[in-house]
Amino acid sequence: MNVESIARKVLGRPSYNRLKGRVALISGGANGVGAAAVKQFAAEGAAVTFLDWDKEAGDTLAAELSLVGANVTFLETDVSRDNEVTEAVDATLAANGHIDILFNHAGGIIVKPFLEYSLDDWDTMMNQNAKSAFLVTRAVLPSMLARGHGSIINTSSTAVSVCSKMETVYIASKAAMHQMARAIAVEYRDSGVRCNTICPNFIRTQHGIDEIEQLRSFGVLASEDDVNTLQGRICEPEEVAAVALFLASDEASFVNGAEIYVDNTFTAV
Repeated sequence: MNVESIARKVLGRPSYNRLKGRVALISGGANGVGAAAVKQFAAEGAAVTFLDWDKEAGDTLAAELSLVGANVTFLETDVSRDNEVTEAVDATLAANGHIDILFNHAGGIIVKPFLEYSLDDWDTMMNQNAKSAFLVTRAVLPSMLARGHGSIINTSSTAVSVCSKMETVYIASKAAMHQMARAIAVEYRDSGVRCNTICPNFIRTQHGIDEIEQLRSFGVLASEDDVNTLQGRICEPEEVAAVALFLASDEASFVNGAEIYVDNTFTAV
């Protein structure tokens, strides 16, 4: 089945072949924005390997996309564990020879008052957000440097610039990942590797729903009306994935070290 047919079956629209012949690795790809990115990248011609610790969701998504001819592979992986990341990246390189695109989307959130955060909470947030991006980027980057070409995309948060109550440790972990992405862009600009960051706000995903519910439990304004006031409406996962697709493509060839806010004016007002 050709890319055009896959795009129509998966996305209901034509393919523009923006990622034809490219190999993409997506962490946190079994659900939400990650799953939307898997679909969009595959529909645009990429061979996609996605990593997640949610085996059931990962297997289901891979099976659904394989049925329509998409070139997708799911690897059950905890991307906060060095050995599992190494195995997953090695398997992807063995199957495809190289990796052109990395979308570090895996992450988690814990909401609570600062003085209630434990050291375990700190470690969990750093592991799921900053450490995971570090490990996967470190494993993938040599392949990109060898070819003189690559695009790395990280999912951060609007909270790195407009802080929210009850999210101090989560914000700290995202800020670490966020600045790492900018530093990588500077260090490897002249080697052909771009690195950019997406900063969304409330998204209609399980992560977003969990965040809203946790905030509400502490009395933070996060009702549907509050979200609508802050950003007009809740963001759909496909809208964030579309930005990742742009950053992965050659259309973004001069976009490097950027922070793209996908928040419908949340940080502008």
